Amino acid sequence: MDPQTAEQAEDILRDIIIKNPRIVLDSPEVMRALLTTHDEIRGQNIVDLRSVAMKQLETQLDRLEATNRSVIAAAYDNLAGTQQIHRALLKLMEPTDLSGFLNMIGSEMIDVMHIDHACLILETQDQSPDPSLEQHSAVVKLAPKDFVAQYLCQNLDAKVTLRKVTTPDAFVYSEMIEGVGSEACLQLDFGPGTVSGLLILAAKDAEQFSPAQGTDLLTFFATIFERAVRQWLA
Repeated sequence: MDPQTAEQAEDILRDIIIKNPRIVLDSPEVMRALLTTHDEIRGQNIVDLRSVAMKQLETQLDRLEATNRSVIAAAYDNLAGTQQIHRALLKLMEPTDLSGFLNMIGSEMIDVMHIDHACLILETQDQSPDPSLEQHSAVVKLAPKDFVAQYLCQNLDAKVTLRKVTTPDAFVYSEMIEGVGSEACLQLDFGPGTVSGLLILAAKDAEQFSPAQGTDLLTFFATIFERAVRQWLA
């Protein structure tokens, strides 16, 4: 580019910036380049408080942008989780008999909740085989009294327990003993004079269910699930 053309281009660029200074002010990269050039012209022995303030503001802006992205991502995750639970609850209302309800737990509910295994544990004094449940042995299991407390290591205060699985229980995971990474354990209360229950939702992903996660949605799901089961235990 010849000197005359270069000078004309500079004049045009100068006019554009003067008319619309936001082009420079809204660009961190351009502002950083200008400040760096300004520092080089002044020399290294002069401290420019404005430059220091600009760097601090830039750092704060980066933090705010990162926080904003995290908040938005969390909001989307919460929305997706809420919609997932709503779809699962609608599935609970569809079956018209016990067999259909148990089939739903072992198939459609697994798909809706994006898990790999679901198991309904019912405590009972009589563990003799129930012919009506034999075909659903992968989904519903009859366990001795106090099994739920032992399985949860006596941690009965929380309605929902989220944890990693390092050694899958052979009774609970007889069908997928090698493929469990984490689980959500939902305590079920079917009312006075009834057996205790536990709904286990398991995933191969060790990070899918973590103690650091919130449990509000799963607690609500457990409450509705136990009420749906009551009609079949009546």
